[in-house]
Amino acid sequence: MDKEELKLTSAEVGTLWGEYVNGTAVDIINRYMLSIVEDDKIKLLFEDAIKIFDTQKNQIKLFMENEGFPVPVGFTESDLNKGTKRLFSDIFCLHYLQMMTLHGLLGHSTSLSSSVRKDLRHFYDSCSNDGMSMYHRTTELLLEKGHLQRDPYFYPDKKPEFVTGQEFIDGYFGDKRPLASTEIIALSLNLKKKIMEKTLSIGFSQVTQSKEVRKFLESIQNASDKQIQSLGKILKGDNLPVPVSWESEVTSSQESPFSDKLMLYHIGVLLQSSQSYHGSGLSSAMRIDLTTTYEKIILKNLTITKEWFNLMTENKWLEQPPLAPNRKKLAKDK
Repeated sequence: MDKEELKLTSAEVGTLWGEYVNGTAVDIINRYMLSIVEDDKIKLLFEDAIKIFDTQKNQIKLFMENEGFPVPVGFTESDLNKGTKRLFSDIFCLHYLQMMTLHGLLGHSTSLSSSVRKDLRHFYDSCSNDGMSMYHRTTELLLEKGHLQRDPYFYPDKKPEFVTGQEFIDGYFGDKRPLASTEIIALSLNLKKKIMEKTLSIGFSQVTQSKEVRKFLESIQNASDKQIQSLGKILKGDNLPVPVSWESEVTSSQESPFSDKLMLYHIGVLLQSSQSYHGSGLSSAMRIDLTTTYEKIILKNLTITKEWFNLMTENKWLEQPPLAPNRKKLAKDK
């Protein structure tokens, strides 16, 4: 069928809407980081990231406008306070760009899986290709600067082994089996994301203008710290290294580069996206103490996300995505 005969589905509209709003939030932070970064190689990466998203944003606008859907407000230059003091170091900015690139790749693959129209599928292919290229570049630069946190090394076994008993899943009583490589993947990634979440909440809490937002961000710091300790304890139990923190990469500035709306929204997006990573960790966990730790983290984050939602809606900062027609209301109005 010709693409003109294929209207955007609800899933396609929803993914375009999410890609636009989340993308504009990260784009504003990228623009700020570009303005403070001193390293020329890091600066070039941010320049390219901004150009790439500008092209993607314009294409998303075309998709939505051609179907008669309003383009989201998202985040704009009004959410950026230019000329403020440096809040983050160059190295943290580079880590941030790599981590947000990983988020973007996950978002593009999800959007692709929900897309039927050929032009949309090609668009998300292009987005993924740009994201993979940026991931390679940020990773290479982190390696070059000696700041890439690699996962623990394993020594190879002599031959494949099979699970032989219940002790494989025990985690509270008796001797625990060593962590499986599949479990370490999730532990390491979840820890890195939690460290990013905590570092951003520290920086944002220093500069926010709202007492309510500051209180919430401080609660995020505390929750993230406890979750980092819980996950890190499991790695340490097997004498495996824990990713280093980035707290020292936050300066003492109290001048806010961003609107409170942007900072609170961004932390909320990290909270929600982290739930999918926690879920993946839970699905790969086969030791009882590990599954219990993930369950506690997921439940705690659900409570925090509810608080975030209430704070966003109280301030009228949460933009509403397109809704399905309310058939009952339409019937009554008639």
